[in-house]
Amino acid sequence: MQMSFRQFSRAGRPLTLAALSLAILGTLAAPQRAEASAFQLHEDSAAAMGRAYAGSATAGGDVSVVANNPAAMSDLKGTYFQADITAINFGTTFSGSAHDALGRPISGGNGGDAGTTMPVPAIFFATQIDDKWHVGAGFTVPFGFQTEYDQNWIGRYNAIKSQFTSLDATLSVSYDVTDNFALGLSGIAQRTSAELTSAINYNAVGLGLVNQAALAGALTPAQAQALGQQVNTIIPPGSDGIARIKGDDWAYGYQIGAYWKVTSNDKLAFDYRSKISHTLSGTANFTMPPNVQALLSSPTVAPLLAGAGGVPFTRTEGTAPFTTPATATASYWHQEEKWGIGSDVSWTKWDVFKNLTVNYANPAQPASVEQFNWKNSWYVAVGGDYYLNEKVTLRAGFAVDTTPTTNSTRDPRVPDGTRQLLSFGMGYKASEHFVLNASYAHIFVNKATINATSSTGDVLTGSSDDYGNLLSFSAQYKF
Repeated sequence: MQMSFRQFSRAGRPLTLAALSLAILGTLAAPQRAEASAFQLHEDSAAAMGRAYAGSATAGGDVSVVANNPAAMSDLKGTYFQADITAINFGTTFSGSAHDALGRPISGGNGGDAGTTMPVPAIFFATQIDDKWHVGAGFTVPFGFQTEYDQNWIGRYNAIKSQFTSLDATLSVSYDVTDNFALGLSGIAQRTSAELTSAINYNAVGLGLVNQAALAGALTPAQAQALGQQVNTIIPPGSDGIARIKGDDWAYGYQIGAYWKVTSNDKLAFDYRSKISHTLSGTANFTMPPNVQALLSSPTVAPLLAGAGGVPFTRTEGTAPFTTPATATASYWHQEEKWGIGSDVSWTKWDVFKNLTVNYANPAQPASVEQFNWKNSWYVAVGGDYYLNEKVTLRAGFAVDTTPTTNSTRDPRVPDGTRQLLSFGMGYKASEHFVLNASYAHIFVNKATINATSSTGDVLTGSSDDYGNLLSFSAQYKF
């Protein structure tokens, strides 16, 4: 005898809740890629960008050390104010195909260019208190990104819009232990916010419930087949909704640095920046087509959902633990009369990002976990300055930045590949008090293979072609 939809609902209520939670989890995929590994940003200094950030803490004369290595404020004799602005132009295009859990092709295009152009500001202040003490303050954006695919693209169940930003307010102090050695410490207040959207495949949710009920023995194969046909009739493929998640949080961290003048021509610096642990809190909002609304409000289904403690796909509050990673950086600079050359090596502890756990206030949407298992990454840069005359400085640099993602975990929200950065810049000393800098960099990104499965079993297979252009300006005034 064929089991009715009501009988199935009663038998499979725990399965229903589990499947619904998985469907919603797909809207909270990982934060996004930026112009350093994953969604990390280096862009807080036009002068340093001209050297691909080589000698970032040791080249001298750059107030961005307030946020990058507080000990290096030792070289800033006097009081300084510096403002930087970087325009990030990022492009990403997908090519490939997609199918649902039953192997049926998903309609739609390839998403268009999901990249964007966004400004990244940075402001710094530093002053010398006496012969040994310096203090400084900075405002930077160390993590951030935004992408947006076409709303009807074939990967819409994995991602549509992704916007993520961390804003740092930093207070720093340095102390000259000797004439050639200084230590520094920073306190960091960080506000992290995210907005993520994706489509909901309601047809796949319904079929997933039938399949889970069959696997649990609640349905015979014949009953599952008949009920699956009913689902396809009531909620046919293309019965999509949109999930939009917004959340934010304040959290705090620290930074310690050391700075050596090894010889009269050589400088070396080390810096460690702590991880910062957040609990993002906010709201989830959902839309659904009329046929799904009618089903959830029907006399058969509505009482069941009420008994479960809530109605799924309705506005709810939620929380998600998230950590911005720790970094460790070594910076070196060698100075000659007409030129200087330096290097940076930076390590980012991305393995802190193992999964994303989402907890909802609505009991009809139990907590779920998505695995990412990122690995640690490296940034290696070499670059230098050439002093054309007393007023003009020319810069160039090259860097390699490895990705923390792997083929097994990469998805369209983070189509991240190892990249290479080639940069050029110029500085102009307008007066003894006023300096201007401008830099340009192009980022070459290795093609990223994507083989992603959404929480409802939709498979996206293909590759992502990415690129980046950076244009940065700064003005520095010494009082």
